[in-house]
Amino acid sequence: MAAWTWRFEKADGTEVQPAVQPEEFTTQGDAESWLGEHWKALLEGGADQVRLFEDATEIYGPMNLHADES
Repeated sequence: MAAWTWRFEKADGTEVQPAVQPEEFTTQGDAESWLGEHWKALLEGGADQVRLFEDATEIYGPMNLHADES
């Protein structure tokens, strides 16, 4: 079964530890729902953008967490 995971990054693409530790998600929808609930805490904790992976395959990203601030 596929595992959906987030990678948390600074604006320059450097990986950072998330302020809220995610689980491994079994569906893309679960992963996106989790991000929707926690993006503000992640942003405040130092993550600027995220990438979504299905196992080792990047599905999309980087997605800017600052989008609502502009």
